[in-house]
Formats: sequence, C-alpha cells, structure tokens
Amino acid sequence: MHRRVPVLPLLLLLLALMLTGCGRHGKGAAASVASDEEAPVATTSASDASPASPTAMDIGVPVAAQAGPRVALHTSMGDIVIELYPDKAPKTVANFLAYAKDGFYNGTSFHRVIDDLLIQGGGYTADLQEKKATYPAIPDEANNGLSNQRGTVAAARALAPGSATSQFFINLVDNPRFDYVSNADATTAGYAVFGKVISGMDVVDKIRAVKTHAQGKFSADVPITPVTIDKVEILEPGASP
Repeated sequence: MHRRVPVLPLLLLLLALMLTGCGRHGKGAAASVASDEEAPVATTSASDASPASPTAMDIGVPVAAQAGPRVALHTSMGDIVIELYPDKAPKTVANFLAYAKDGFYNGTSFHRVIDDLLIQGGGYTADLQEKKATYPAIPDEANNGLSNQRGTVAAARALAPGSATSQFFINLVDNPRFDYVSNADATTAGYAVFGKVISGMDVVDKIRAVKTHAQGKFSADVPITPVTIDKVEILEPGASP
C-alpha cells in the first residue's frame, strides 16, 4: 500500500517559495503574496539606521480618527478610499500611515496585478525602480481575527513573517488561503489584514482588468501601462469618501 503524501502543505510551501523568487502565479493557483524584497530588512550601522517603527501618535493622526482612519489612494485610474483598522492591526496601520504622511507612496505603482487574486503596490515606481523602506519591518499581525476577503487590504511581506515594510495588497476575491492558521511556519502565519476598501472597488476592478506582461526582474503580472499611485491622502475625520 502506498502512503499518501499530504498535498496541501507541500503546495503552500512551494508556492510561497515561488513568489519569493518573483515567479508567476498561475490563475487559480494558491499563491503567496510576499513582497519583492530580497531580504526583509537590511542590517544598518548606527549612523544610517532607520528610525523606530512609528505609532499613530508619532505621525500626528487625530485622536478622533483612531477608531477608523481613512486614506484616499489617488491613482491614475481613479480614487480608492480605504478604512483602516487600528484596533485590529495597530502596528501595521501606524506603519502604513507613516509612509503615507511621508509621501513615500506618491509616484509608486501597482506593480503586480493578478486578475483572480490581488493587486499589489507600495514598493516600486512606474518604471520598476525599487523604493527602499524607510522604517524597520513590523511584527506580523495576521492573527487578528480578520480574513482576507474581497476588498480587504493586507500587508505584503517576504517569506518570513515579521518582514513587512511598505508594500500592501488589495484582495480581488476572497482569499482565505492567506489567513492566519498557526505560528508553525511561514506558510501558515498568514498576511495581516489592516483595512478595507469602502469606496472605489470599481477602480480596483478596472486595475484588475489591465493587461500585464513580464518586465525587469518580474516574470509576469506587471501592467503594460503603469498604474500609478499619484498620492496617498490621509482624510480628515468625518470626510466623505
């Protein structure tokens, strides 16, 4: 009698490794959404070390907004408004807001578009020049009870949990495969959901439909016509989407 080999764990591990190498995720495949950084955080000397990971108070987010601050992504294809969940992912939200306040995202792009999975951005310019992270990597907050459902926003990372910096992705479909399961290994650690699109899913779906190709170090999934993030605006409390 032949011993049956568990298929799902092997598939998850294989596909996670594929993404770390910037490989193509076939349609319908259970792909990882690691960021494209070769190393989670480069070791720096004391003279050029990045500042400590920010908190919401550090970046001056109004106290009234802490229950659910909103940001507007002004893209080349329209506006996307995201509500953030600091109660569920405080470090991830503070990190994202710090990059937004610094203007880091302005002029970046959605460099990865997989039409049945996700759109990913926050780390490359329109001509695929990598923007180096300006803050340390943050702890993984995937174990927060939130699921990677359609329209949710999650932190992209390298294979290792705790390696997320500036990159993020928007789920195009329900992706429970990206949810936290356990701390057993990188394939079960999940990806931290920290917000949800509350306006502009039509824009997200327009981005989803763009044609892609291989470019630079990416073997596929790069929009032929760049989809840029012109500005990320932190909205005032009570502002309409």
